[in-house]
Amino acid sequence: MALSPERIAELKLHANDVRQGIIRALVAAGSGHSAGPLDMADIFAALYFQILRHDPKNPDWPERDRLLLSCGHITPVRYSAMAYAGYFPVEELLTLRKFGTRLQGHPERLRLPGVETTSGPLGEGLAQGVGMALGAKTDGNDWRVYVVTSDAEHQCGLHWEAVLTGAKFKLDNLINIIDRNFIQIDGSTEDVMPLDPLADKYRAFNWEVFECDGNDIAAVIEMIERAKQTKGRPSVVIAHTVPGKGVSYMEGDYTWHGKPPNREQADEALRELNAEREKIHA
Repeated sequence: MALSPERIAELKLHANDVRQGIIRALVAAGSGHSAGPLDMADIFAALYFQILRHDPKNPDWPERDRLLLSCGHITPVRYSAMAYAGYFPVEELLTLRKFGTRLQGHPERLRLPGVETTSGPLGEGLAQGVGMALGAKTDGNDWRVYVVTSDAEHQCGLHWEAVLTGAKFKLDNLINIIDRNFIQIDGSTEDVMPLDPLADKYRAFNWEVFECDGNDIAAVIEMIERAKQTKGRPSVVIAHTVPGKGVSYMEGDYTWHGKPPNREQADEALRELNAEREKIHA
């Protein structure tokens, strides 16, 4: 079903909120990752405000879809999306990485309702998602499992064991969404450990493959809805994103992978995001 222009504008505003929340959280924390969270804001807005079957007032609802964040270092985007979706007050974003906070630098399942898994070591998330999806199939449940992974964690062996297992059990209730931003902390993924042809690798492992512009909300939703129609095999959506999307001085710069903006830089980022918000409203 095609989204109306009005609905697309609403989702873009949600993504803008998410980006502003990320910036405010990072500058308050004085540490954290910037590029990945910003480039995934459109996808998390699409998930929390359009795609997921979930209830912020009942985070443990048994019929909810499960969303796993394998690359836990980009958790500011998940926290921000959750806050704006109503899981907790937006003001709590300013406690990111503080001592005793629910918003740890990597998501911690027992601290924050609505977080399905504790993540940190890269490469684990898809294996956990495979287990959940297999459990749902075994129990006859119809909820889906969405796993957000980074491209760089495809350099981990465990991840590919999970890819094999998902195909073996024909887990068509499992969708892996890859943040294909081509960066990691040391530079380009293709310099550190080349991944392409990534789509062909998944096809060879018997997954259904979709690709899209990960910063185009309508395209993201279209591809995920198509993935949901796949039968007899798991699906992967390779979302091509721009690191630091929405903040001009961060875009495409891998050095923002693992650092936050200072106060002056944050103010500039928020000015840009507010200007973009006005364009969406216009």
